[in-house]
Parts: sequence; structure tokens; C-alpha cells
Amino acid sequence: MKPAKFDYFRADTAVEAVEALSANPDSKIMAGGQSLVPLMNMRLALRIGAVTSQHDVLASTAVQQGWPLITAALRHVGHPATRARGTFGGSVAHADPAAELPAVMLALDATITVTGASARSVPAEGFFAGPFTTTMADDELLAEVSIPDMSDRFWGFGEVARRRGDYALTGAAVSLRADGEGTVTDARVALFSVSGTAVRAATAEAGLVGTALGSEDAAARAGQAALDGVEIAADSFVSAGYRRDATAAVVKRALLEAATNPKGTSHGS
Repeated sequence: MKPAKFDYFRADTAVEAVEALSANPDSKIMAGGQSLVPLMNMRLALRIGAVTSQHDVLASTAVQQGWPLITAALRHVGHPATRARGTFGGSVAHADPAAELPAVMLALDATITVTGASARSVPAEGFFAGPFTTTMADDELLAEVSIPDMSDRFWGFGEVARRRGDYALTGAAVSLRADGEGTVTDARVALFSVSGTAVRAATAEAGLVGTALGSEDAAARAGQAALDGVEIAADSFVSAGYRRDATAAVVKRALLEAATNPKGTSHGS
């Protein structure tokens, strides 16, 4: 695999190098390139431009193989006609609490690059501020989304909706790491359409660490704990009680599916 398109700047002095690094937060220093270039060739991070259509991301073989959680989530986003016009970055920046992609960004520890007077990088955890609200300033816009390699992570996704393509009533995106013995060492459980914004289920995540990957009991406990400390939204469609019960079931199912879903294969794919 060849690296994605990039700009190369040759600095003649240390001062020029420092100035270039300051002006380009995502840049890297290359000396001989023996380590950096192979990493670029393997594309250990996925970078998606703000105006890339949801259809193009869904159709991408690289995304399907290396970041399958994104593919799974996009299949639930609207319908083919809306995905053809809707953009990946637009969905993230819109910060709809019922949208799938913000939760996926939390589950995959994505970084959002925003630009205005200068560019800056914001971790997904610090990007979504509330219903349809982000931490971008009025004079900033989303430039791209960067998602780390997930070849060592198990993943699962699920949602409840009245009809396919409708906004979800509740949903979850999960990613897990496990050691060679099948014990969970890191857990990310991100929820959407349960509160005013996409949110991590901290209590559920903590309870999963140290349990066996695919444990039905652990998945059930995580589902029950998923909304601990979360202000549950009630609306004209469902009650808070229904949302709690449905979320517990969705989280449990996503965690059990994660144990059987193949991890991403972005290394060398």
C-alpha cells in the first residue's frame, strides 16, 4: 500500500523546522524515513476529509477492512440517497445526539482537526458539547477526522429504530482490546440517542476490564450499568424507562458481537 497524499517541506535551519511544525500540528519530522515511511505506507491512521460523502466512506474497501466499525455504523445512517449527499464531516460537526457517527468517533478515539485563524486538533472526547453543539468556535470549521488504527480492537455496533434508516431510539458502538488469554484490557462503550450528546458509558467500561471477552454475564452487567450517571432523555417517541431497558439490551448485544467480529486488518491491507 502507498501512503496517502502528503506535503513535504525541507527546512534549511532548525528555526524553519520549528516554525513549520508549529504551523502544521499534524506534521512529522522525517530524517532517513526508515521508520516513518513504512508507517505511512501501512496507513496506521485513517484520515477522512470533512466533505467526503458518507457513501464514499461506506464503499471504501480500506475502511471496510481496516475500520469495520465505521462501515457497520454507516449502514444505519439514513438511506442510499441521503448518504450520497450527506458528508462524513458534516455528520460529526452537526453533533446530532441521535446520530451514529459521533458515538463511533468516541469509541475509536478519533481526533477532529478544526481550522479557523489556525488549525488545531481536538480529541473526540472534548469535541461534542451538547445537542447540536461542539467546542468549535463560531469562526472555525471541521477540516478532517483522524481515526487510529483498530487492528488490535474487537468491535460491535447496534441500535434500535422504528424503521431502517430512521433516527435511532438508542444505540451503542463498542471497541475492546483483549490480551492473549481473552481478558478485556481496555473497553470503550459509546452511546447515542440516549442523552443530549453522544456519551461514553464510563461505569460499563470500567466493569468490563478484567472480564472474559464474550462473557454473557459481563455483557449483561455492562448493559445494566451503561446509563449510570447519564441524564436520560425522554421525548415524544419513548419514555426514559424504555430507553434505559433498550440501551441495556443493545449494549449487551454489541459486546457479545464484538467477541465474534473480526478485528480491523489495516496493517498491510
